[in-house]
Amino acid sequence: MTAILFENVTKTFSPHGPHTGGLKNLLLNGFRGNRHQAEPVPIITDASFSIPHGQAVAFVGRNGAGKSTLLSLIAGVLRPNKGRVVVDGRLSPLLELGAGFHPDLTGRENIELYGVVLGFGRQEIRQHMDAVIEFSELGEHIDRPVRYYSSGMLARLGFAVVSQLDPEILLIDEVLAVGDYKFGQKCLDVMHGFRKAGKTIVFVSHSMQDVVKLCDRALLIDQHRIVADGPAKDIALLYQPDLVIEPTKEEAQGNI
Repeated sequence: MTAILFENVTKTFSPHGPHTGGLKNLLLNGFRGNRHQAEPVPIITDASFSIPHGQAVAFVGRNGAGKSTLLSLIAGVLRPNKGRVVVDGRLSPLLELGAGFHPDLTGRENIELYGVVLGFGRQEIRQHMDAVIEFSELGEHIDRPVRYYSSGMLARLGFAVVSQLDPEILLIDEVLAVGDYKFGQKCLDVMHGFRKAGKTIVFVSHSMQDVVKLCDRALLIDQHRIVADGPAKDIALLYQPDLVIEPTKEEAQGNI
């Protein structure tokens, strides 16, 4: 069964709407200048792939290649200009720190709000409230408005909600990069648990070590196109040829 399907998907954006060059631009260049500025810029071009249920897949590539846009298309935050995106399953996206949180509500109140945004029922969220708070390690900060949270605290809160509410398809965009090392490892352990439980994971990261540890497969994005698709280790080495891959916990224990 296919969890995520892309068929010839293209996404562009127009950097300027009509007349956004201002009065000076309009006087100097007329409408020709505005038409030139409004030419669409490609973000993703002709992307086709499928991800089966239960697979952990990474999108890798340089900044601006289009990785986060692919996640946003999967999440339905963006719609393609051309092609088709099909998703089978409930999505739990961690795409942007603070997305889904209300700045004036406390961390505790935002747990319920964010859980509802992710598609979980209020009763289910309340049943897991204590576990979410414990996982977040936010302590007394949990009853303070999230407008005062650091980026790392927001990451803790968002991942804590997802970790305890059993997602079907988990989308993660560089969230682990903002937390401390210990919490990042804790999140990776949770994602390994999701992977073993047959959940679908789509992961964007610049850490090839995390990609290799977590994912079965990776897609390399370059110049807004998918240029390679294969086993995570092979794609990681293609993207970063000098990479020295650390052994997994199981491999390290086996060498003792």
